[in-house]
Amino acid sequence: MAGSTRAKRAAAGEDVTDQPEHLDLRSEDIAGDKVQELLHLFPEVGTEGGRVDFDRLKVALGEAVDVGKERYGMNWPGKAECFRTIQLPSLGTLLPCPVESVNFDTTQNMIIEGDNLEVLKLLQKSYLGKVKMIYIDPPYNTGNDFIYPDNYAESLQTYLEYTGQVDAEGKKFSTNTEADGRFHSKWMNMMYPRLYLARNLLREDGIIFVSISDKEVSALRFLMNEVFGEENFGAQFVWKSRQFPDSRATTGVSTDHEYILLYARSDGGVLRGVERDESKGLWPNV
Repeated sequence: MAGSTRAKRAAAGEDVTDQPEHLDLRSEDIAGDKVQELLHLFPEVGTEGGRVDFDRLKVALGEAVDVGKERYGMNWPGKAECFRTIQLPSLGTLLPCPVESVNFDTTQNMIIEGDNLEVLKLLQKSYLGKVKMIYIDPPYNTGNDFIYPDNYAESLQTYLEYTGQVDAEGKKFSTNTEADGRFHSKWMNMMYPRLYLARNLLREDGIIFVSISDKEVSALRFLMNEVFGEENFGAQFVWKSRQFPDSRATTGVSTDHEYILLYARSDGGVLRGVERDESKGLWPNV
């Protein structure tokens, strides 16, 4: 790859040395890219240094701007920090593991092991707008399946410490219990940046499926409405997850189902579906 690039530069008359080509290992500048898109659409709102004048933007958009102090939406403690986490570049690097791989040189499949937030950031450059379908099975926030760090921005370090790859040096990890005053907020602070970055990877006709239970299904709907747009909601599938009564149920009700939410990247996302086989119907013959 580097040799090919060097040959092209030489053919173009550029000064080429024998020094190895230095590649930019930083992840995509998400905030900077959004600003450039905005300035491309509205060049009149640009200021010195490539910044955006929001007063000019309001004028350019006219009545399309909502200037009211009260508006429909969802807020929670830590939401502003989510955007700082999204914009924080990753300096991680994906390393191939031929020894642990099968048919490394010929396979068209790939498994990436790492903190999912860091990996999503690293994939922004190579797979931005190229993924057709995403399925995620996040923690359901039941109180023992969600272990959170004190600082979500240190996600790579968190992963290394939690998996025992480096010395934790006393860093505190906690399970999210309902006794915590920010029980739902901590879960949403974890989910929002990941959903935001996942959306960037989808093609215009791409779709995403997310598994969830009763515990956070309402919060997840609000999050995905904000990230993907309520108009891109596809369906809330119900699937039977239990065959026998749950002896651990404390409310007297044994819930035997969970959900899968479907959202599209845009109105270009279409499910072809599978024709119903009447011979396998659930209703008894009468």
